[in-house]
Amino acid sequence: MTEPDPAMPDPLRHRRIDAIDLARGLALIAMAIYHFTWDLEFFGYVGAGTTTVGGWKLFARSIASSFLFLVGVSLFLAHARGVRWRGFGIRLAMVAGAALVISIATYVAMPDTFIFFGILHQIALASLFGLAFLRLPWAVVLVLAAAVVAAPAFLTSPAFDSAWLWWTGLSQTRPRSNDFVPFFPWFGAVLAGIAAAMMAERAGLLDRLSRMTAPAWTAPLGFLGRHSLAFYLIHQPVLIGCVFLFSQLVPPQVETPQVQFRQACERTCSAERDEEFCSAYCVCVLDVLEGENLLDGLFSGRQNESERQTVAALAAICTDETERGPATGGNQ
Repeated sequence: MTEPDPAMPDPLRHRRIDAIDLARGLALIAMAIYHFTWDLEFFGYVGAGTTTVGGWKLFARSIASSFLFLVGVSLFLAHARGVRWRGFGIRLAMVAGAALVISIATYVAMPDTFIFFGILHQIALASLFGLAFLRLPWAVVLVLAAAVVAAPAFLTSPAFDSAWLWWTGLSQTRPRSNDFVPFFPWFGAVLAGIAAAMMAERAGLLDRLSRMTAPAWTAPLGFLGRHSLAFYLIHQPVLIGCVFLFSQLVPPQVETPQVQFRQACERTCSAERDEEFCSAYCVCVLDVLEGENLLDGLFSGRQNESERQTVAALAAICTDETERGPATGGNQ
């Protein structure tokens, strides 16, 4: 970015800060990369479970964190000196409406894993709650942000297991959804953004950023950042449509459900255990799932709560047997 001529008058206090639009644009590009990889996995071009473990899992969480952090920053910039209710209401209605569209569309397409509380739902609710923190001292907001992030480790309880309370993120049962961004701990990222904006204002950083003009080559990123909601709604249908068309021309090599399960199981397991354990554990789980005729339901996603609890119990038995050693585990 370049500094303007110091002889020119100060910009308007409410001038849009280009750096925030660029940051939001970069986050959108990162999101599109992740979703494209998810689409490749969904159609079978990438191994099952690839986007849910390891570096891809961290990548997804960093993208969500950056979006919500920027929500907090923008909330402070727009309303710290008094809530502009008309503009806030219009923006909230747009985000909430888009969240509803996402829920309806994914319910029609994937009813067992539809998005009932994803990133847009979180942004809408967090924007509303965030207004209550704009006048607090930055240190208090920062402490509260840490408390919200830590809350699931201390407040998780069966009392929140009702489907109506899953959005809190405090239930012991993790619901099935293709995009689940519950209030706890993710609201902490919004509070962190508010606290960061407060500190930046005190340090004069926001004023300096408002005087800087982005270079011309960053214009596409800035455009995306200014139209983030439209890009979010459009990009995934376009990407998944392109992958679908490609699959009609070059179909993916589809492995058997058993091979897909073992690959996904071992990939997930390897994040916490060694290769030998994961290999034996996943063979054990596959055997018992096939023995109980639960494998097809697991792949289709059409499991009721009782079946999910059964799968969890069988997995726990396999964990115990595998840890006891090859003499008793892995092939029961």
